[in-house]
This record gives sequence, structure tokens and C-alpha cells, in this order.
Amino acid sequence: MNWTQLFSSSIGKKIVMALTGIFLVVFLVVHCYVNANVFFEHPEMNFNKAAHFMGTNFLVRLTEIGLFAGFLLHIFQGYKLELQNRSTRTSRYAVTAGNKTSKWYSRSMAILGTLILLFLIIHLAHFWVPSRITGLEEVTYDGQVYHNLYLEMQNVFAQPLSVAIYLLGCFSLSWHLLHGIQSASQTMGWTSKNYFPMIKKTGTIFSILIPFIFALMPLHFYFSWPTIKGAFTLLF
Repeated sequence: MNWTQLFSSSIGKKIVMALTGIFLVVFLVVHCYVNANVFFEHPEMNFNKAAHFMGTNFLVRLTEIGLFAGFLLHIFQGYKLELQNRSTRTSRYAVTAGNKTSKWYSRSMAILGTLILLFLIIHLAHFWVPSRITGLEEVTYDGQVYHNLYLEMQNVFAQPLSVAIYLLGCFSLSWHLLHGIQSASQTMGWTSKNYFPMIKKTGTIFSILIPFIFALMPLHFYFSWPTIKGAFTLLF
């Protein structure tokens, strides 16, 4: 398969979708680790330091360019595949097989992807733009100045509408991942009966766990939940 076929043929589009999807899954793990700092001891300092590292490290910033390119390519190829699939349907049936042949989320990847895209735009407006372009309040730890992204999260997630939008985004992400990881595995040929069941189970756990941790963050701020250590102190 040449480069033209990679971006024009049906299987080529699926390979691009799988590879960019895997790259974005790695990003989710790193992003989830940074966000999880809000649940532990000294959350403001640890989160701001982690966010500062992600925003100033040269290799991370270089990877960020690839990340944006991966997002755009994944979205572009996703819409092209959806349009191609629709154009091949010469007729529609009055009664469909529904979940007998495919899950609803596998038939709704374009809708879920669009919701995630809208969520991403809002997320960038809330945090990336203030941090990288318009500026944020600053805080000092050990003589070094950091952007106070923790305070920005407190302000954003004090609003019920923002919390609702983020929960909807996490819900859409979970269902998108549930189908996407399995689809990517099949596209890459990881369908051995010895390994695919394990990949499918791991993908299901990942699709639930990562969005769940992301969803806990706005709830953590909105309801002023204590850190994990603080919760244990209150309980015991």
C-alpha cells in the first residue's frame, strides 16, 4: 500500500484511524496522570508543577504538535469514513437489525466523535488558551513561578453548566473508546484467539476507568471533596 492509498482507500483510512487513535490513547493516560494530582496530598502545588512541566518541556511541546496533528487527522479520516459508509448504503430498511448485528455506539461513532470534538474545543478554551496565550494568575513554589491552573479549574468547575458539559464529554469518550479500541485492534490484525479476548477486556476496562477518573475531577471541585488522604482522615 502506497501513501496515496493510505489516505484514500477504505482500509488505508482505517489504518490511519487506528494509528492516530492509539497515539491519542497514550495521550489520555498521560493527561489522566496529571489530572489525578488533584486527588492527592498538596493538590494545588503538585498539579501546577505537573502542568508546568507539560507546558514548558521541549519534548512535550514537540509532541504536542504531533498530538494536534493526530487529533485533526483522526477527526478528518473519521468523517471521511462515515461519509463513505453512508454513500455505499444504496437503500435503507424500515426495520433494522439494531444491536443484533452491531452495538449502538459502533453505529454512532460520528455523533460521539462530534460531541468529543465540541468538548475538546471548550476544554482548550477553558485551560489551554489561558495557560498558553492570554495568561493566568501566577503562584510561587520554592522560588519558582507557575501558572495557577488549579485555581482556574476551581473557577471553571464552580459552574454547574461546565460540570455538566465535562460529564457529557467523559460519557461520550467512554463509548467512543469502547468501540474504537476494539476496532483499532481488528484493523491492526491483533485478532488472534489467544490475545484478542485479553485486548478486548483490557480495552473495556480502559474505556471505563480513564473517562471515570476524568469525570471525577469536575465533581471533585464542584462538591469540594477532600483529597484521598483527607477522605481517609475523615472516615477513620
